Amino acid sequence: MATAISARQAQGVTNGQLPPGALNGDAHPLFAPVVSYFGQLFNPGSRGGGALAVRWHGRPVVDVWAGFADRRLSQPWERDTVTICFSTTKGVASTVIHRLADRGLVDYGAPVASYWPEFGVAGKQAITVRQLLSHQAGLHSMTDLVQCREDLLNHIALEDRLAARPPDPWPGHPGYHAITFGWLLAGLARRVTGLGMAELVRGELAQPLGTDGLCIGMPSDGLRRFAPPIGRTPPVRPIPRLFASLSARSMPTLKKVEVTRRFLEALYVPYFDEIITGLSPLVLNTEMPSVNGLFSAHALAKLYATIANDGEVEGVRLLSPETVTALSTIQTRAHDAVIGMRMNWRMGYHRAGAQGYRGDTAFGHYGFGGSGGWADPATGLSFGFVTNDVKLIQAPVGGDHRIFRLAGLVFRSARALRRT
Repeated sequence: MATAISARQAQGVTNGQLPPGALNGDAHPLFAPVVSYFGQLFNPGSRGGGALAVRWHGRPVVDVWAGFADRRLSQPWERDTVTICFSTTKGVASTVIHRLADRGLVDYGAPVASYWPEFGVAGKQAITVRQLLSHQAGLHSMTDLVQCREDLLNHIALEDRLAARPPDPWPGHPGYHAITFGWLLAGLARRVTGLGMAELVRGELAQPLGTDGLCIGMPSDGLRRFAPPIGRTPPVRPIPRLFASLSARSMPTLKKVEVTRRFLEALYVPYFDEIITGLSPLVLNTEMPSVNGLFSAHALAKLYATIANDGEVEGVRLLSPETVTALSTIQTRAHDAVIGMRMNWRMGYHRAGAQGYRGDTAFGHYGFGGSGGWADPATGLSFGFVTNDVKLIQAPVGGDHRIFRLAGLVFRSARALRRT
């Protein structure tokens, strides 16, 4: 950042010794309001930590971090610290599929079964890759997929079980595949490449971009950079029998109850809380590409910078301009049958909400706990925010007030930058 100021200067701090966990990094001067608010989130009295990175036309304009990576407040957050980013993982896994499509290995309009023959049963023969990527495959439900904790850790078996099951009776209508999405994409990619999603994220995204901040599951260097989640994990419990027994056919007038039933089917997973907690969570030992992405903020911002800038960043071409146009196109504006609101699904990404932002050109994926990443091809902006400080109050796809406020301030600062 040629005209950068330090993060502490952006906060108005110009002297004094840096305590452990203090705000670090730098930013363009016009993004000082962004840095100031970020610093308030992780002040000395707060728990956990996090990092924020923003790029404008591929160039870094914000790269800051603060707080702690552990509950004991003994390990300061570093620039390369990674943490579990929950549904933010979906956008990263989707970008892998777009890399394969870019090389002609996958056709968005082709049936999934043309690559994954086992998928072409039980009424799923015509479901396309495009529908799979935009949550229109009718396979959102986790009901009866998992009988014990070990089942939840067997990702290949879960890919097979999803391939064998029938879809919901409303194919072609969006319904957020909150947990199943990652295994479905991984199953498709495995049949095309012979590789799992962890290896594909590493080889298709992290290595070309020159970053070690994009991982599915355990990083290659182990737990050295890992910040375990602090706070409440998702309220994942077995589906109550009352809701599991409801259906649109039996109670057609109770639209809100039906949406609740689908929400529970998609997001409430038995044994999930057992594998997500602890200093070395069991979820790190499997591939759950809807949930267990371990990311750094600057890696997310760099990945999405390629999408915001016709597929290229810092001389590295990740995607062709044609593929960026295809993945940027909204596939459905219908109300999502699981979430109960319009998500404007693209192929693997949703509209990136931000405080004070009324446009529809920014898209990416937010995750439970507050992390998220997005690109805005209209402005050239890309954004990555990660934190281990999990908040209980969440939006439907995982974002919380922190990321919406940060994103809104980023858009405001970018408008000021464009006027200079």
